[in-house]
Amino acid sequence: MTSADREALRQQLIVHEGLRLMPYLDTVGKWTIGCGRNLSDRGISNAEARYLLDNDITIAINARTVCPWFPDLGPGRQRACVDLVFNLGLPRFRTFKNMLAAIDRKDWPSAAAELLSSRYATQVGARARTVARMLETGEA
Repeated sequence: MTSADREALRQQLIVHEGLRLMPYLDTVGKWTIGCGRNLSDRGISNAEARYLLDNDITIAINARTVCPWFPDLGPGRQRACVDLVFNLGLPRFRTFKNMLAAIDRKDWPSAAAELLSSRYATQVGARARTVARMLETGEA
């Protein structure tokens, strides 16, 4: 199949299947995304999952621009903050005002304590303890 034929097929399938960027239930009750990708039966490949992960990491890293102190953090604390943004999303991350204030003043024990006293910590357990330790010690 030539590249022109492949592109014509792509456009045809978009017309027939639709192009949806959020998961939905198809006409037979299967979770689907994109142009008819059956998530219920087929899922995604390891390579696709890693591609999505890399895109999401880039989004989380780019969100750091709202934290003027981010460039001054060491690698372990940067990873901790990006992990939080990745998991929470930037709007929810920004609600951790006491933790963010502690980070801004480089009060690492308080930043870790604020994180561990949050509802987030009860929801994710060991992940929160790991991220809090990274904030407190600066070690990955």
